[in-house]
Amino acid sequence: MTGLLDVPLTPAHLRGAVEVERTPRGGLLPHRLPAWARTRLPDPQLLMVEAQPSGVRLALRTAATVLELETRATKRVYVGMPPRPDGVYEVAVGGEVVASGSVGGGDVLTVDLGAGTMTPSDGGTGLVRFAGLPGGPGGTGGVRDLEVWLPHDEQTELVALRADAPVEAAPPDGRRRWLHHGSSISHGSNAATPTGTWPAVAAALADVDLLNLGFGGSALLDPSTARTMRDLPADVISVKLGINLVNLDLMRLRALGPAVHGFLDVLRDGHPTTPLLVVSSIYCGIHEETPGPSVPDVEAAREGRLRFVAAGDPAEVAQGRLTLEVVREQLAAVVAQRSVDDPHLAYLDGTVLYGAADAEALPLPDGLHPDAATHRLIGERFAAAAFGVGGPLA
Repeated sequence: MTGLLDVPLTPAHLRGAVEVERTPRGGLLPHRLPAWARTRLPDPQLLMVEAQPSGVRLALRTAATVLELETRATKRVYVGMPPRPDGVYEVAVGGEVVASGSVGGGDVLTVDLGAGTMTPSDGGTGLVRFAGLPGGPGGTGGVRDLEVWLPHDEQTELVALRADAPVEAAPPDGRRRWLHHGSSISHGSNAATPTGTWPAVAAALADVDLLNLGFGGSALLDPSTARTMRDLPADVISVKLGINLVNLDLMRLRALGPAVHGFLDVLRDGHPTTPLLVVSSIYCGIHEETPGPSVPDVEAAREGRLRFVAAGDPAEVAQGRLTLEVVREQLAAVVAQRSVDDPHLAYLDGTVLYGAADAEALPLPDGLHPDAATHRLIGERFAAAAFGVGGPLA
């Protein structure tokens, strides 16, 4: 469209990112871990997911009713599986989503779960256009603050922004900062939209400013993640742990308690009295009593479906193998011990957010991750339990 103004994008236009990289191609790439932490954690899975902008959005002040955003997306293709849907961009005004769209094309990351490989290939840029956006209130020239939420599970390099009116970075809105860390469910796996991930739902209901460090497959008590959180400003903090420790078969019982203590010790070095909530995993039938690792279901894969099963042996729990039931017991014990001297620390059992009865009504489609409706349910319950009257983050 001709006649639109070019808006020079800067890191100041972004919220929900820990760091913004200026790429060799001249775009802006939001990161949810700083560069020093990425060098400490060269795991391809973590490097992929920390660059997927869950919770990241452009925060703009403008009278524009037309926005064009040019991006270079990185699409994931899983070998033997149907194509994934394109990531969704959403425009929100006053907390209400008023427009959405997607960007086709882009780079491709081919993931072979069986071989454990990721193969990148280059692509081009794409464009998402929002027209007819509602203006601001009368007497202000139509100026209002809006947010453009980036796809939660699709790496997004911002190339250009164009609008039919001048655009500035919106100033801070004064809301409390909620810093959250968790697994792929916190990241938003199987949610349909970026505002539909359970942390985004909870943040909207609680009217807090979300910084989401949910990393698919990577909530592993990494010291670099703890140090990153230690150094970030936060008014309230939550840490959701369990499923990745089990489904990667990462550690044994002897290591779990000290590792949790160490992670919390680092957080407390930077946030000694900040309300801190430790949350265990939601109900996941395959790993409640059966250790990991999680592996793709061969029969489902033959049918072109992605589903996971537990490959561990329940008999080995006595030798220290972890299950979700074991991890919940250990997390509760660690928090109970520390709470004697830390009145700002609390524990929330994840089955309060999604339990065995919920699994009957709203089963996890792939055995691990909730669908869009369940993300909303979890977000609503978390907002009530954590941010509601008398809640540990209220």
